[in-house]
Amino acid sequence: MEKLAKFKALGLSDSMLKALKKKGFEEPTPIQEKVIPLFLKGNCDIIGQAQTGTGKTTAFGAPIIEKIPEKSGYVQAIVLTPTRELAIQVSEELNSLKGDKKLHIFPIYGGQSMTQQLRMLKSGVDIVVGTPGRVIDHLERKSLNLEHIKYFVLDEADEMLNMGFIDEIKEILKATGPEKRMLFFSATMPKPILGIVKKYMRDYEHVAIEKEELVANLTEQIYFEVHENDKFEALCRIIDIEDEFYGLVFCRTKTDTAQLAQKLGDRGYAADALNGDISQNEREKILNRFRKQKINILVATDVAARGIDIMDLTHVINYSLPQDPESYVHRIGRTGRAGKQGTAITFVTSTEYRRLTYIKKTSKSEMRRGRIPEIKDVIKAKRARVKAEIEDTIKAEEYGDCLEMSEKLLDEYPAEKILAALLKCAFKEKFDESMYAEISGSSYVDRKGKTRLFIAMGKAEGMTNPNRLCEFIKEETGENDLKIRDVEIFPHFSFVTLPFTQAETLLEIFKNKKRGRKPFVEIAQKSKRRNSRNAGDTHNSTRSNTSYTRDRTTKRRYASY
Repeated sequence: MEKLAKFKALGLSDSMLKALKKKGFEEPTPIQEKVIPLFLKGNCDIIGQAQTGTGKTTAFGAPIIEKIPEKSGYVQAIVLTPTRELAIQVSEELNSLKGDKKLHIFPIYGGQSMTQQLRMLKSGVDIVVGTPGRVIDHLERKSLNLEHIKYFVLDEADEMLNMGFIDEIKEILKATGPEKRMLFFSATMPKPILGIVKKYMRDYEHVAIEKEELVANLTEQIYFEVHENDKFEALCRIIDIEDEFYGLVFCRTKTDTAQLAQKLGDRGYAADALNGDISQNEREKILNRFRKQKINILVATDVAARGIDIMDLTHVINYSLPQDPESYVHRIGRTGRAGKQGTAITFVTSTEYRRLTYIKKTSKSEMRRGRIPEIKDVIKAKRARVKAEIEDTIKAEEYGDCLEMSEKLLDEYPAEKILAALLKCAFKEKFDESMYAEISGSSYVDRKGKTRLFIAMGKAEGMTNPNRLCEFIKEETGENDLKIRDVEIFPHFSFVTLPFTQAETLLEIFKNKKRGRKPFVEIAQKSKRRNSRNAGDTHNSTRSNTSYTRDRTTKRRYASY
């Protein structure tokens, strides 16, 4: 436990230290160093102000798990997150921290089976991690009781504000009892969040961690547009076209890492996976093999990759797009060290392009669009490497005991035929184009075309005609030259068509606009538009007919995506 001495000094138990060691933690981050002892030793509420990716989940998760008893028979803590992806991530993190403690930790969010959620809540859950819309659904169904909770955690509070969840947060708070400690975590602290703090928090401590500038100078950054099903093929081509590949490949979940490492191994690559299910002993063995380059590809989750400090990486591959700019910078910061230039490659699907744009803008990344190598280019690169290896061997005259055999063959056959036969025998599979599958089309995000957008405002919100809606959009964005076409307005939502680049701008502006009840804007799918017409926009009565109403309201539905 020597490596965890600083964690122990914060007041954590041996059981928690064991869980942290298994996860590969060595030293606490600044937010953990300040929040954990404040939480364990005091009774005040806490505001933690720090960037995403700085260890906030462990900062509140570790002391909560230390404090709550086993088998209490009721929900003891709730963690609210703005998106289902974060709910899953936080739930997984908390489960990895509980160690041998018998606690039930469960995420609830829109898009997940309601039947499964009802069954789990009925069986007994100690910590609920949920999105606001789905939490309110359960409160109204009376399948979730928060009257006895001891801890209320609001994660990514400023993002909650951006997504219009302030009223939902207040509604959930009203369902909780008075005897609870509150913890708010946020990268920024806008006025509406401070308003909730003043109204609902008692004595509180404000812990702020200085924000780091998001930038990665020594890393060449490239993104490739790929279909989800083509990612593996694209990865193989990128690895094979490189003269040297020694890198980390990031996936979102533990299951993804294991499956991808297995597929790479089946294809003949020296790869292994690193995730939260691996013991500390096995983790150290894998990292040791990776450091010695006995394996040259390590597939990992963000959590499992913490503490990896290897200086000679040539590549970092974002097989799954990171959730936020901070995670992106932390990932790619593992290459381009010690004065050496590294390469960061990000795979992005068409539905993720908006998030990629946000990551590029916020992290100030000079990310260029790349072209996935053609099969012929990969084979050409392989042939060039083999030729170079042969030339190096000739120059070094390191023939071993093969020279005598070579002389005998030359007495019987022409030199070019001998060499051709040797190359075929040695590199038949390496030069076989059939080893690679065709990719269905790598450049399929149409920037020159048009994009149909869904807007969560309709006639009920005063958008009575196309001109009014267009005026509203222009006022909100400050863009007067928007080419808005084909406006359709329904009672509770609308559709508009814009050129791709303008739609991209509109999506970004509405995502970041600091309004408590702003409308949501997102790319519309053809099937959804058809459903809305067929259903006549029966917003509250046809939940089974349209995928626009996964949650109670259009705002809450957003959290399920």
